[in-house]
Amino acid sequence: MKVLLLEDDPALNDLLGEHLTDKGYAVTLTTNGQEALEYLIDEVFDLALLDINTPVMTGIEVLKTMREDYKNQTPAIVLTAYQDTKHLKESFESGVDDYIKKPFDLEELDQRILKLCKHFLIEQSDEIKLSSSITFLPELCQLQMESGIKNIAQKERDILKYFCKHKNRVVSSEELLQNIWAYEEMPTDATIRVYIKNLRELLGKDRIQTIRGIGYKFEL
Repeated sequence: MKVLLLEDDPALNDLLGEHLTDKGYAVTLTTNGQEALEYLIDEVFDLALLDINTPVMTGIEVLKTMREDYKNQTPAIVLTAYQDTKHLKESFESGVDDYIKKPFDLEELDQRILKLCKHFLIEQSDEIKLSSSITFLPELCQLQMESGIKNIAQKERDILKYFCKHKNRVVSSEELLQNIWAYEEMPTDATIRVYIKNLRELLGKDRIQTIRGIGYKFEL
Protein backbone atom coordinates (compact mmCIF):
# COMPACT_ATOMS: atom_id res chain seq x y z
CA MET A 1 0.00 0.00 0.00
CA LYS A 2 1.33 3.44 -0.98
CA VAL A 3 1.03 6.07 1.75
CA LEU A 4 1.80 9.78 1.57
CA LEU A 5 2.67 11.45 4.88
CA LEU A 6 2.61 15.24 5.30
CA GLU A 7 4.22 16.19 8.63
CA ASP A 8 6.56 19.13 9.14
CA ASP A 9 7.87 18.09 12.57
CA PRO A 10 11.13 16.26 11.69
CA ALA A 11 11.04 13.92 14.69
CA LEU A 12 7.41 12.92 14.17
CA ASN A 13 7.92 12.64 10.41
CA ASP A 14 10.78 10.18 10.99
CA LEU A 15 8.88 8.27 13.70
CA LEU A 16 5.71 7.82 11.66
CA GLY A 17 7.65 7.09 8.48
CA GLU A 18 9.65 4.35 10.18
CA HIS A 19 6.54 2.89 11.83
CA LEU A 20 4.54 2.78 8.60
CA THR A 21 7.49 1.28 6.73
CA ASP A 22 7.79 -1.42 9.39
CA LYS A 23 4.11 -2.17 8.77
CA GLY A 24 4.98 -2.95 5.16
CA TYR A 25 3.71 0.27 3.56
CA ALA A 26 5.57 2.16 0.82
CA VAL A 27 5.82 5.61 2.40
CA THR A 28 6.51 8.98 0.77
CA LEU A 29 7.52 11.62 3.34
CA THR A 30 6.76 15.32 2.79
CA THR A 31 7.22 18.34 5.03
CA ASN A 32 5.22 21.10 3.30
CA GLY A 33 1.78 21.21 1.73
CA GLN A 34 2.86 22.18 -1.78
CA GLU A 35 5.22 19.22 -1.98
CA ALA A 36 2.50 16.87 -0.73
CA LEU A 37 -0.02 18.19 -3.27
CA GLU A 38 2.43 17.74 -6.15
CA TYR A 39 3.03 14.11 -5.17
CA LEU A 40 -0.72 13.48 -4.90
CA ILE A 41 -1.28 14.97 -8.35
CA ASP A 42 1.60 13.15 -10.06
CA GLU A 43 1.29 9.72 -8.43
CA VAL A 44 -1.42 7.34 -7.24
CA PHE A 45 -1.55 6.73 -3.50
CA ASP A 46 -3.79 4.44 -1.45
CA LEU A 47 -3.84 6.72 1.60
CA ALA A 48 -2.80 10.24 2.64
CA LEU A 49 -1.93 11.27 6.20
CA LEU A 50 -2.06 15.07 6.43
CA ASP A 51 -0.96 17.27 9.30
CA ILE A 52 -2.94 20.52 9.37
CA ASN A 53 -0.38 23.13 10.41
CA THR A 54 2.23 22.80 7.66
CA PRO A 55 4.32 25.33 5.64
CA VAL A 56 3.34 26.77 2.23
CA MET A 57 -0.08 25.05 2.30
CA THR A 58 -1.94 23.64 5.28
CA GLY A 59 -3.07 20.03 5.24
CA ILE A 60 -6.68 21.22 4.92
CA GLU A 61 -5.76 23.36 1.88
CA VAL A 62 -4.06 20.33 0.32
CA LEU A 63 -7.13 18.22 0.99
CA LYS A 64 -9.57 20.80 -0.38
CA THR A 65 -7.48 21.40 -3.51
CA MET A 66 -7.05 17.71 -4.32
CA ARG A 67 -10.78 17.06 -3.82
CA GLU A 68 -12.20 20.09 -5.62
CA ASP A 69 -9.63 20.97 -8.29
CA TYR A 70 -8.25 17.53 -9.15
CA LYS A 71 -11.19 15.22 -8.25
CA ASN A 72 -8.67 13.18 -6.26
CA GLN A 73 -10.52 10.85 -3.87
CA THR A 74 -7.48 9.29 -2.17
CA PRO A 75 -8.63 8.30 1.34
CA ALA A 76 -7.22 10.80 3.83
CA ILE A 77 -6.69 11.08 7.57
CA VAL A 78 -5.96 14.46 9.15
CA LEU A 79 -3.43 14.56 12.00
CA THR A 80 -3.62 17.64 14.19
CA ALA A 81 -2.66 19.15 17.53
CA TYR A 82 -5.73 21.39 17.37
CA GLN A 83 -8.36 20.40 19.92
CA ASP A 84 -11.17 22.71 18.75
CA THR A 85 -14.21 21.72 16.68
CA LYS A 86 -13.56 24.46 14.09
CA HIS A 87 -10.70 22.56 12.45
CA LEU A 88 -12.58 19.28 12.80
CA LYS A 89 -15.57 20.75 10.96
CA GLU A 90 -13.38 22.36 8.30
CA SER A 91 -11.55 19.06 7.70
CA PHE A 92 -14.74 17.08 7.13
CA GLU A 93 -16.23 19.83 4.96
CA SER A 94 -13.06 19.61 2.83
CA GLY A 95 -13.49 15.86 2.34
CA VAL A 96 -11.40 14.13 5.00
CA ASP A 97 -12.26 10.51 5.83
CA ASP A 98 -10.94 10.42 9.40
CA TYR A 99 -9.39 12.75 11.97
CA ILE A 100 -6.85 12.03 14.72
CA LYS A 101 -5.91 14.49 17.47
CA LYS A 102 -2.32 14.61 18.70
CA PRO A 103 -0.85 13.13 20.75
CA PHE A 104 -2.02 9.71 19.63
CA ASP A 105 -0.79 6.15 20.09
CA LEU A 106 0.64 4.37 17.06
CA GLU A 107 -1.87 1.58 17.71
CA GLU A 108 -4.71 4.07 17.28
CA LEU A 109 -3.24 5.18 13.95
CA ASP A 110 -2.94 1.54 12.86
CA GLN A 111 -6.58 0.88 13.70
CA ARG A 112 -7.77 4.00 11.86
CA ILE A 113 -5.78 2.95 8.79
CA LEU A 114 -7.19 -0.59 8.92
CA LYS A 115 -10.70 0.82 9.17
CA LEU A 116 -10.22 2.88 6.00
CA CYS A 117 -8.60 -0.08 4.23
CA LYS A 118 -11.72 -2.15 4.88
CA HIS A 119 -14.09 0.66 3.92
CA PHE A 120 -12.31 1.53 0.67
CA LEU A 121 -11.25 -2.03 -0.23
CA ILE A 122 -7.58 -1.01 -0.09
CA GLU A 123 -5.28 -4.00 -0.68
CA GLN A 124 -8.42 -6.07 -1.02
CA SER A 125 -7.51 -9.73 -1.27
CA ASP A 126 -10.93 -11.16 -0.44
CA GLU A 127 -13.61 -11.81 -2.99
CA ILE A 128 -16.30 -9.23 -3.78
CA LYS A 129 -19.73 -10.57 -4.65
CA LEU A 130 -21.06 -8.62 -7.63
CA SER A 131 -24.15 -10.79 -8.14
CA SER A 132 -25.42 -14.27 -7.41
CA SER A 133 -23.40 -15.55 -10.37
CA ILE A 134 -20.35 -13.22 -10.50
CA THR A 135 -17.56 -12.94 -7.93
CA PHE A 136 -14.73 -10.41 -8.30
CA LEU A 137 -11.23 -11.50 -7.19
CA PRO A 138 -9.19 -8.24 -7.26
CA GLU A 139 -5.84 -9.68 -6.25
CA LEU A 140 -5.97 -12.22 -9.08
CA CYS A 141 -7.52 -9.85 -11.69
CA GLN A 142 -10.28 -12.39 -12.19
CA LEU A 143 -14.04 -12.69 -12.38
CA GLN A 144 -15.49 -15.97 -11.21
CA MET A 145 -18.55 -16.67 -13.36
CA GLU A 146 -20.91 -19.55 -14.08
CA SER A 147 -19.12 -20.05 -17.40
CA GLY A 148 -15.73 -20.21 -15.66
CA ILE A 149 -12.88 -17.88 -14.68
CA LYS A 150 -12.45 -14.72 -16.76
CA ASN A 151 -9.13 -12.87 -16.53
CA ILE A 152 -9.25 -9.09 -16.81
CA ALA A 153 -6.52 -6.52 -17.46
CA GLN A 154 -4.96 -4.75 -14.47
CA LYS A 155 -6.51 -1.40 -15.33
CA GLU A 156 -9.90 -3.04 -15.84
CA ARG A 157 -9.42 -4.50 -12.36
CA ASP A 158 -8.52 -1.06 -10.99
CA ILE A 159 -11.56 0.57 -12.59
CA LEU A 160 -13.90 -2.14 -11.33
CA LYS A 161 -12.39 -1.93 -7.86
CA TYR A 162 -12.86 1.86 -7.89
CA PHE A 163 -16.46 1.43 -8.96
CA CYS A 164 -16.99 -1.02 -6.08
CA LYS A 165 -15.57 1.53 -3.63
CA HIS A 166 -17.89 4.22 -4.98
CA LYS A 167 -20.91 2.14 -5.94
CA ASN A 168 -24.26 3.71 -6.78
CA ARG A 169 -22.83 7.20 -7.40
CA VAL A 170 -21.73 8.95 -10.57
CA VAL A 171 -17.97 8.80 -11.24
CA SER A 172 -16.58 11.07 -13.96
CA SER A 173 -13.86 10.12 -16.42
CA GLU A 174 -11.71 12.83 -14.85
CA GLU A 175 -12.10 11.22 -11.44
CA LEU A 176 -11.07 7.84 -12.82
CA LEU A 177 -8.02 9.42 -14.44
CA GLN A 178 -6.91 11.20 -11.28
CA ASN A 179 -7.38 8.21 -9.00
CA ILE A 180 -6.17 5.28 -11.11
CA TRP A 181 -3.44 6.60 -13.39
CA ALA A 182 -0.25 8.42 -12.52
CA TYR A 183 0.19 11.76 -14.27
CA GLU A 184 2.79 10.58 -16.78
CA GLU A 185 0.68 7.63 -17.97
CA MET A 186 -2.68 9.38 -18.38
CA PRO A 187 -4.75 7.67 -21.12
CA THR A 188 -7.32 9.24 -23.41
CA ASP A 189 -11.07 9.13 -22.82
CA ALA A 190 -11.24 6.64 -25.68
CA THR A 191 -9.00 4.23 -23.76
CA ILE A 192 -11.26 4.46 -20.71
CA ARG A 193 -14.28 3.74 -22.91
CA VAL A 194 -12.58 0.58 -24.18
CA TYR A 195 -12.00 -0.63 -20.61
CA ILE A 196 -15.62 0.15 -19.71
CA LYS A 197 -16.84 -1.66 -22.84
CA ASN A 198 -14.82 -4.76 -21.90
CA LEU A 199 -16.23 -4.77 -18.37
CA ARG A 200 -19.79 -4.36 -19.67
CA GLU A 201 -19.36 -7.36 -21.94
CA LEU A 202 -18.50 -9.45 -18.88
CA LEU A 203 -20.83 -7.95 -16.27
CA GLY A 204 -23.81 -6.98 -18.39
CA LYS A 205 -24.55 -3.70 -20.13
CA ASP A 206 -26.87 -2.42 -17.42
CA ARG A 207 -24.37 -2.82 -14.58
CA ILE A 208 -22.29 0.22 -15.64
CA GLN A 209 -24.55 3.07 -16.71
CA THR A 210 -23.32 6.01 -18.79
CA ILE A 211 -24.59 9.31 -17.42
CA ARG A 212 -24.34 11.45 -20.52
CA GLY A 213 -21.96 14.38 -20.18
CA ILE A 214 -21.03 13.43 -16.60
CA GLY A 215 -19.56 9.95 -16.28
CA TYR A 216 -20.48 6.44 -15.16
CA LYS A 217 -22.57 4.88 -12.41
CA PHE A 218 -21.88 1.37 -11.17
CA GLU A 219 -24.84 -0.49 -9.69
CA LEU A 220 -24.03 -2.99 -6.97
